Amino acid sequence: MTSRQEPITLQPDVLRWARERADLTPDELARKVRLKAERVLEWERSGEISMDWAERLADATHSPLGYLFLTFPPVESLSIRDFRTRSNESPARPSIDLLETVYAMQHRQEWLREELIATGGEPLAFVGAYHPNANGNYRAVADAMRDALGLADDWVAPAPTWSDAIGLLRDNAEAAGILVVFNGVVGNNTSRRLNPDEFQGFALVDEYAPLIFVNNADFKAAQIFTLAHELAHLFTGEEGVSAIASLLPSEHDVEQLCNKIAAEFLVPEADLRAFWPYVAEHPDPYQQIARRFKVSRIVAARRALDLELIDRAAFFDFYNEHKAQGTQSRQSTDGGNFWNTQRWRVGVRFATAVVRAVKGGRLSYREAYALTGLRGATFENMPGKMGIRL
Repeated sequence: MTSRQEPITLQPDVLRWARERADLTPDELARKVRLKAERVLEWERSGEISMDWAERLADATHSPLGYLFLTFPPVESLSIRDFRTRSNESPARPSIDLLETVYAMQHRQEWLREELIATGGEPLAFVGAYHPNANGNYRAVADAMRDALGLADDWVAPAPTWSDAIGLLRDNAEAAGILVVFNGVVGNNTSRRLNPDEFQGFALVDEYAPLIFVNNADFKAAQIFTLAHELAHLFTGEEGVSAIASLLPSEHDVEQLCNKIAAEFLVPEADLRAFWPYVAEHPDPYQQIARRFKVSRIVAARRALDLELIDRAAFFDFYNEHKAQGTQSRQSTDGGNFWNTQRWRVGVRFATAVVRAVKGGRLSYREAYALTGLRGATFENMPGKMGIRL
């Protein structure tokens, strides 16, 4: 039997691909595996490495071990549409953190879809009910979203904070049958923070188990727009990954429509027109709008522009000044409590389905651990800690 320390020869390009895929320099990888950088460079020159070090390399770069034995570096791409492009630019190569997050959420969705069908669940009529090419109906879609989620036009008014508004919208979306996940890291790995400059969220369309993921590492005031935007993706039946922080025009018609729907859903035209006379002369009218409707100042200013309450020059003066000044530090909606964090990362609806399936013998503990990221005693404590009723 070959010793795990004996040299094997792999393709140098594949070993280099693994390091670059993890966005690591030779020095950074060397520090992670506790070697000198010269050794890493030698791997990438000759391909000579031991099985033991190949496993350590795979672990350090979050690469499947089998990939290191390929003849050529694999070409990885998102399995859903990538709406992150701007102008004529190609979308940036998705990071392994984004890829793994999408794969994990697809796994959740696929399992829940099968579970719901097996237990007599019904498809949700609103998923894909509005054609994405019908730009003129964005108000009707916003109204339909409120109806489906059981929200009044002024639903956000009683919410004292952005967190309260986000929580209310999330809870109502889950009650309507939508899986909603807020997370700022890969799984529960706090050392792998999701980059909000790469993406703000994504939607996975399914008539039984539609799913929305919101990057919880983003600004709190931006997260509610992301959630509304991804809801619009479900109603138009167009799944994909979004980067919508700037709210500047996208080259994708679907993104333009979803932005319009989300803006009308959060800041209804009639309400803003009624509110505008009270804040138009304020030194910072956009902050007043942001507080009233629990959106970001950028969303507030963009909404005023779209409704022709301000002109383009005023909007871009504010936009450029806003960018130059910077924004508040990004904070997680999770809070510091472990179980509060899991309520956002796993969700009560999904956790309830998993626990019931385990208790009913339809799901193994091993698979339940993989689906939730919780295991052993932590998983057993989940129902009581998260208020799950079985």
